[in-house]
Amino acid sequence: MELAQIRMFKTVFETGSIARAAQVLHCVPSNITARLKSLESELGVELFYRAGRGLQISPAGEIFLTYAAQILALSEEAKRAVDPGAPPSGPLRIGAIESSASGRLPRLLARFHRRYPAVALELTTGPWAQLLEDTLLHKLDGVIVAVDVERPLLKRKFLYREDLVLIASPSLGPLREAADLRGKSIFMWPSGCPYRATLERWLLGQGEALPIISIASYGSIVGCVSAGAGVALVPRGIFEQYGPGAGWASYEFPELTAIDNLFYWHEHSRHHPAREAFVAMLQEEFATASV
Repeated sequence: MELAQIRMFKTVFETGSIARAAQVLHCVPSNITARLKSLESELGVELFYRAGRGLQISPAGEIFLTYAAQILALSEEAKRAVDPGAPPSGPLRIGAIESSASGRLPRLLARFHRRYPAVALELTTGPWAQLLEDTLLHKLDGVIVAVDVERPLLKRKFLYREDLVLIASPSLGPLREAADLRGKSIFMWPSGCPYRATLERWLLGQGEALPIISIASYGSIVGCVSAGAGVALVPRGIFEQYGPGAGWASYEFPELTAIDNLFYWHEHSRHHPAREAFVAMLQEEFATASV
């Protein structure tokens, strides 16, 4: 079993076909076909089934895919480990919940690229549970999420505390308490979002069991609020990103407590200069912002 075979297998899975994988890997399709057949022969299983013009991964292939990702990640770590004095370079796969990606990271990502041009940074957004799972599977080198949970094999570090702001169109009138939200549309991310959970706890604590409209996009949420359609509870980073010129009225309540955002990474991925440089810049950025 060779690293080249494993990389071909993973690339075929990611692209869905041998032809597209060949373009990504800059080789001829026949080479990939031969190497995959050799790998399947060595493993004694089929890794892919034919599905029209493409390929469908087999159950055995899905199992092998997890190990393939780990093997390739360890290979990259081994290369970095033998040259610890080298400046950060190579791929860096970061995941983040959308509030962080949209509200906190844009300027930082630009600065990081200027400081470390040899790092090929990829940013992925998604629900926090999926991001943690992808980190466990070595699909991501680290993630920023708004939950503080213990997970086997994952390490975590505090980054910043996100204040929460209730936003609404001024046409809806002042919002002084939870009861003022009666009869108004409330737009929030779907269940599982920690910011939504904070709003739900506050409403229930005030005796208000109000319906919430689920929208999995802060751009759509703030668009609805800007159009005067209702209200939303958003992280301060989103408020600052979209707020200028939006014409919102904003409200803060002490019961809507701030939520910690943390950085998670796999404990087996020890030496990763690009990730370490990224985390250092994150902490520098948020330490400056809190002064």
